[in-house]
Amino acid sequence: MPTPSPYAPFVSFLLKHLAVGTAGGLLLGVLLLAMDVAGLRTLILASPDRALFLVLLFFGLWITFGSLAMAVGIMQLGEERD
Repeated sequence: MPTPSPYAPFVSFLLKHLAVGTAGGLLLGVLLLAMDVAGLRTLILASPDRALFLVLLFFGLWITFGSLAMAVGIMQLGEERD
């Protein structure tokens, strides 16, 4: 039986924060489209390349919010020093 990786807790920690960021990005993307902010939904649905635009929108939100959530998680690991 192989020994577990010593990095497993750290990877698990980052994946949990990535999941939270993913949920936040997905929620924002759905709300932007549902409320048609700046006519975004109208523009996307009128385009022949709507699938591409939706993928780009949600991929950008995933990268941004996922990275932000992981960064916040890492920054909260530190201890305050006087």
